[in-house]
Amino acid sequence: MVTRFNRPSLWRRVPLWFRGFDGPLAFAVFALACAGLLTMYSSGYDHGTRFADHARNILIAGAILFVVAQIPPQRLMALAVPLYLAGVALLVAVAVFGITKKGARRWLNVGITIQPSEILKIAMPLMLAWWFQKREGQLRPLDFLVAGVLLFVPIGLIVKQPDLGTAILVLVAGLGVMFFAGLSWKLIAPPVVLGLVGVFLLVFFESSLCADGVRWPVLHDYQQQRICTLMDPGRDPLGRGFHIIQGMIAIGSGGFLGKGFMQGTQTHLEFIPERTTDFIFAAFSEEFGLLGNLLLIVAFVVLVLRGLAIALEAPTLFARLLAGSITLIFFTYAFVNMGMVSGILPVVGVPLPFISYGGTAMVTLGMGLGILMSIARSKRLVQS
Repeated sequence: MVTRFNRPSLWRRVPLWFRGFDGPLAFAVFALACAGLLTMYSSGYDHGTRFADHARNILIAGAILFVVAQIPPQRLMALAVPLYLAGVALLVAVAVFGITKKGARRWLNVGITIQPSEILKIAMPLMLAWWFQKREGQLRPLDFLVAGVLLFVPIGLIVKQPDLGTAILVLVAGLGVMFFAGLSWKLIAPPVVLGLVGVFLLVFFESSLCADGVRWPVLHDYQQQRICTLMDPGRDPLGRGFHIIQGMIAIGSGGFLGKGFMQGTQTHLEFIPERTTDFIFAAFSEEFGLLGNLLLIVAFVVLVLRGLAIALEAPTLFARLLAGSITLIFFTYAFVNMGMVSGILPVVGVPLPFISYGGTAMVTLGMGLGILMSIARSKRLVQS
C-alpha cells in the first residue's frame, strides 16, 4: 500500500516562509522605510523620479531581505570566500577602468552602473566571521594578523578611489568581527589613544593646523579641508562650510514639532545641498522637528538592540560574529550620518539607512537585514 501525501496549498505555504521572522526588527525596518518614503516625497519632489526610484529600491531591498532570510547561516558561510574574492576583484576592476564622477572613481559599468565597494560591507564581515569560525578554540595572534591583512587590502583599494565614507564602514565591519572574536585591548588601546591625542591637538591648535598652506600627511586635501571646516564652518560659509551651516539651520528651524510635511523652507528653496542623499536628515528634521527625530532614533535603537540580541542568542561563533558586526554597521551608518549633518562629525559620504536615496546601498542594507533575519529565524525554528 502506497501512502500519498497531498502537497499543501500555496495559501498554507506562504505563512511558513515568514515563520520565525523577528517581529521587533521587522517593525523597526518598516517604520524607517515609511519615514524614508515620506521624506523622499517631500525633499525629492523636483528631482524627477527620485521618489518612485526610492520606493522601487525599498521594494527590491525587501525582496532581497526575504530571500536571504530563507538561507540558513551554514549556507551563508559557504558564500564568504567567493563573495569576498569577487568584491576585491571588482575593486581592482574599478581602479583599472572604473567610471569617474566628481573626481572619484568608484563605479563600474556592467550593463548597469554599480558601486563594488558596497559589496564589501557584507563580504568583509562574512569573510572574517568564516575565518575565525575555522579557527575556533585555537586562536593565535597570527590569526588576527591574517584577518588584518584580509581587512586592509580592500580598504586600501577603497581609500584610493577615494571614498572615505565607505572605507570607514568596511573598517568598522571588519574591526567589529575582530573585536567580538576576542581582539586584545592591548592592540585596541594605542590607536584609540592616538586618535584622542589628535582630536586634542586639533581643538587647541586649530588655527595653526588649519592655516593656509599647511598640509597634513596621509590625508587628501579635501579630507583635511572637511575636518578644518568642521572646526570652523564660518571660515568659508559660502563654500566648504555651506553644507554644515545649512544643515544646522534646517535642524534648528524645525523646532519641537517641525514645520510640517512639505513645508520645509530650507528644503524646498534648495538651501540644503544633497537633500535627497547624504543630507536628507536635515530635510527630515526641518519638517518633523525634534519629536520626529526622537521617533527616528528610537527606530534605529530598536534595530540595533534587536541585532545585538540576535547576536547574543546565535548558536555558532560564525553567526554571533556576523550578526554583531552587521549590527555595528547599522549603528555606524546612523551615527555618522546624523553626526555629520548636525555638525559634530566631518562630512563624509555615508547615507542614512532606508531614508537616503541610493540603489546599491539599499541592496546592501537588504542583504544585511536578511542575514540578521536568517540567524534569528534559524534559532527560532530550531527551538520550535
